[in-house]
Amino acid sequence: MLMIGIAGGTGSGKTTVARSVIDRIGADKVTFISQDNYYKNFPQLSMEEREGLNYDHPLAFDNELLIRDLKLLREGRKANTPLYDFSRHARSEQQLELLPGRIVVLEGLLVLADEKVRELLDIKVFVDTDPDVRILRRVLRDIQERGRTIQSIHDQYLNTVKPMHEAFIEPSKKYADLIIPEGGHNQVGIQLLSALMENVLAGA
Repeated sequence: MLMIGIAGGTGSGKTTVARSVIDRIGADKVTFISQDNYYKNFPQLSMEEREGLNYDHPLAFDNELLIRDLKLLREGRKANTPLYDFSRHARSEQQLELLPGRIVVLEGLLVLADEKVRELLDIKVFVDTDPDVRILRRVLRDIQERGRTIQSIHDQYLNTVKPMHEAFIEPSKKYADLIIPEGGHNQVGIQLLSALMENVLAGA
């Protein structure tokens, strides 16, 4: 089994890169995991309190659960993972069933920031995109997909997103085996990563 981690800042295009390589390889051959689904759950807090949490700090993620699921897949066993609802800042009552495959793609902000997660990855990728492009993409996404207001996006970006990127996400780039500038627009980087995955499948 080949485990690939794809990290990068908010709006960098890491999800686009992940989806692009999966489309090339075939979704039936790849198990996709979003780190976003492993945000810790705080049902005891009010919506206002949950909105004020720092979602860009490494401690915001339940990496123990993520590591457990990665190990289950490595052992050839299925994993039932959480499903996060961003409109409520809470986990959904539903779960996702992940079946083990020859290739696992894990995508998320801080995939490379945790040593224990990195140890499980065979290939570590960092998607590196200009900050201006990233924030514009985040504004559009949060408004269109997550029901956020401009003011809440502005406050969150200045208070947590930007400082956490500089403190944790950007430094994790040093652990990458492959850096893909400009995300989904970098077809050469996507082709290279796809070729590595195809080589693994060819040797299956």
